Amino acid sequence: MIKIYTDGASRGNPGPGGYGVVMLYGALRKEISEGFRLTTNNRMELLSVIVALEALKKEGSPVTVYSDSKYVVDAVEQKWVFGWEKKHFKDKKNEDLWKRFLRIYRKHQVKFVWVKGHASNKENNRCDELAVEAALGGHLKIDHGYEEDNKKGDSKLL
Repeated sequence: MIKIYTDGASRGNPGPGGYGVVMLYGALRKEISEGFRLTTNNRMELLSVIVALEALKKEGSPVTVYSDSKYVVDAVEQKWVFGWEKKHFKDKKNEDLWKRFLRIYRKHQVKFVWVKGHASNKENNRCDELAVEAALGGHLKIDHGYEEDNKKGDSKLL
């Protein structure tokens, strides 16, 4: 079983943001993080899960994702995202990321577990550190899905 811990952060909402991922498989450990100049906390929470699943080398992998994001965990576990997809994400935020998520989600056997943020979970705390460090980093990328849609005046992303 592969265990994935994820977290997202933003300094302001929107503002500079980042995500952090810790992936565990037996004795193997991989950490991933990245920062963006303008984004939202929910986008970073969701992107952390996407990037982690995309990093898996074998399709069909059994995976447990531990996240402190009710936005992400409930959307999947309560099956809301599948209803949103049927309605073409009408009036839903972060359509670009949800579509990307569903493509990779369907390639694996994914289970989500909600964990309390900023509590005693060592790996979740490490993800938070990675996300915050990435958000404060000097080489922040452009979150094209957020910035480009925001320039168009797309109120779904605000």
